[in-house]
Amino acid sequence: MKKRFAKLSLGLLLAVPMLAATAPVRSQEPATVNQQRDMVLQQAVESIVADARGRVGIAAMDLDGGGQVMIDADQPFPMASTAKIAIAATYLSQVEDGSKTLGEKFPMLIPVRQSRADWGPVAKVREGNVLTAQGLMELSITRSNNEATDGLLRAVGGPKAVNAWLASRGITGQHLDGDIATLVRDDGQVDPAVTINVPTTSTPRAMLALLAAIDRGNALSPKSRAVLLDTMTRTVTGKRRIRAGLPEGVLFAHKTGTLHDVTCDVGIVRLPDGHHLAMVMYFAGPDGHAAHGRMMAEIGRTLYDGFSASSSGRGNIAMGRR
Repeated sequence: MKKRFAKLSLGLLLAVPMLAATAPVRSQEPATVNQQRDMVLQQAVESIVADARGRVGIAAMDLDGGGQVMIDADQPFPMASTAKIAIAATYLSQVEDGSKTLGEKFPMLIPVRQSRADWGPVAKVREGNVLTAQGLMELSITRSNNEATDGLLRAVGGPKAVNAWLASRGITGQHLDGDIATLVRDDGQVDPAVTINVPTTSTPRAMLALLAAIDRGNALSPKSRAVLLDTMTRTVTGKRRIRAGLPEGVLFAHKTGTLHDVTCDVGIVRLPDGHHLAMVMYFAGPDGHAAHGRMMAEIGRTLYDGFSASSSGRGNIAMGRR
């Protein structure tokens, strides 16, 4: 990876405490330290993606201290496998209401190979190995296994149930339009760099809202939140994306997504001061997954360093709330 992490002119910030996210700002007052930092970070991230071909969507926020960076954050992007976060969260909410358990068993759903002439609106699948819901979730999140995901998706009641759960939590701008088998089967039929209206999309802002709702305990109970975030810290995909730019040992709970000309990585990282930084990165264009990954790593390190600049230096990286 090309080591050209943006250098930030944030010396002043090191001596100034971070303001609360809810602190009022009067328009006639000079820009706050956070606003100055955010402007520098915004420019740095824009510089990193300036030469990217296609579409790039970025949304990042310090969920505890405030401050954000946004690039095309209200434009829909293909979610790819980052949709699996909402599927897992929907199942966990059903565990909370007593209609499901993590030990309940369901089959994986395996795509059945068909000629294109035999394609219907939904990809044909067959039942495979039977696993507990927790086992399906582990494979779905940590290894992005599509067959496990579709087993879990069927168990919650399909895309409509997930969309209803998102709406109930106030998440707008994100929706599933089918199962993963169909999404993968139909991949490559349109150019995501220029086509906005594609199945199963999210705006970066909507994904950021979902991550924030999970992190802050507004979407799930503390127990369910712990299950989901702990699972996300064990993700093994995307080693050359955001994670590649983060310092060694930093805890990162995330989910990747990959389709034709689509590269995604979304998650929450623990900053040195204990704050949680949510980052959403969607790339849709012909540069390729490797190039997208290099930009994600550089953006991730830029954001990590920028939002850490005014930290107190406490080294606790546990993902639990303070």
